[in-house]
Amino acid sequence: MRATTGSLDELDLFGPRFVGDPWPSFAELRERAPVHHDQRTGLWLVSRHADVRAVLADPDGFIPDNALTAITPIPPPQLRVLARARFSLPPTLANNGTDSHTGLRRLVAGYFTPGRVRDAEPRIRALANDYLDRLPATGSFDLVSGLAAELPCRVLLDLLGLTEVDLPVLKAWSAASLELFWGRPDPDRHQALAEAAGEFHQWLAARIRAATPGSPDLFGQLAAHRAPGDRPLRIAEAVGVCYFLLIAGQETTSQLLSTLLHRLIPHADLWPRLAAGEPGLADACVEEVLRREPPVNTWRRIAARPATLSGVDVPRGAHLLLLLAGSGADPDVFPDPERFCPARPEVRRHLAFGHGRHFCLGAGLARTEASVVLTEVARRLPRLELLEAEPPMLGLLSFRAPLRVLARRA
Repeated sequence: MRATTGSLDELDLFGPRFVGDPWPSFAELRERAPVHHDQRTGLWLVSRHADVRAVLADPDGFIPDNALTAITPIPPPQLRVLARARFSLPPTLANNGTDSHTGLRRLVAGYFTPGRVRDAEPRIRALANDYLDRLPATGSFDLVSGLAAELPCRVLLDLLGLTEVDLPVLKAWSAASLELFWGRPDPDRHQALAEAAGEFHQWLAARIRAATPGSPDLFGQLAAHRAPGDRPLRIAEAVGVCYFLLIAGQETTSQLLSTLLHRLIPHADLWPRLAAGEPGLADACVEEVLRREPPVNTWRRIAARPATLSGVDVPRGAHLLLLLAGSGADPDVFPDPERFCPARPEVRRHLAFGHGRHFCLGAGLARTEASVVLTEVARRLPRLELLEAEPPMLGLLSFRAPLRVLARRA
């Protein structure tokens, strides 16, 4: 069976129509072409929950080698910029299907155990209130720049034991890296992004070289780590771990907080209950937003062998784009998926954090941060008015979230 074409050939994954409201396209894909070959990107779009889950559950049949590949090819002049910085992203975590993955994953997982996340709750609450204290008493304010952008970064650095980090610089490097690998920059923009990514890579390499092997912070643990065959971890491998973790470990949570606040503030039936501290409600709202609008809305895999998904034959070597957000609106799994329902049964069947061997290591931390921050914002600002129903959006291949959440005290 061949994927359906027609109007879907006009789909633009970076276009304002899709970025602003992707759900009609998700529905059309699930119904007409659950596995659709997108001519613009060359990707095979997989939209049904069962297919997405099956791909993620089969790491041998669908390998992660393209997870961190730039969707827009980097031009030769900018490749030279990266080469001068000795930039490389060898297989480490998200892009690693080799035998080194298990050891590196175990090392990183040690920083995100349930106990460590639980112990971080008071710090998360204190940070949230510190940011809320700084909001103006009158007029409008942005809950992204004023809260969501920085808080997850500070929490992550605390958990990893990393100090002497310039937070605004790290955030700038992270944003540039997301755009470089998941955006559609023009040639002029490519130059600035490549320079930023190269600087980030060089900074990480210098910090790892200077680390004390065996010290409890992430850099020290990587400096002491032994890869399969009892060999020391190469600098490029250690940098690869840090590069991915220091971006994904905080940018995606910032995006989750932004989406969560943007969606919940206008809910007149829910916000007062959140402000009153109704037990379990914040957690339920977080899960429903993760189902509907996960910050990581797509992810990639490569078919290691020919496969058939929803009756569509996918060739060996095909690059798949798994529509995580689309799978969360699959009516075969989530009845009445368009309705925001925090009491929805089995909501955790969503795939916002992936599934299987590469399930997100920071899922517990992201859930905790989101629930605590939502609770504190509602408690401190029980009468809050959203000022912008359709804010500008971050519209990258795998990341979607409001770039600002403008509000004022009602």
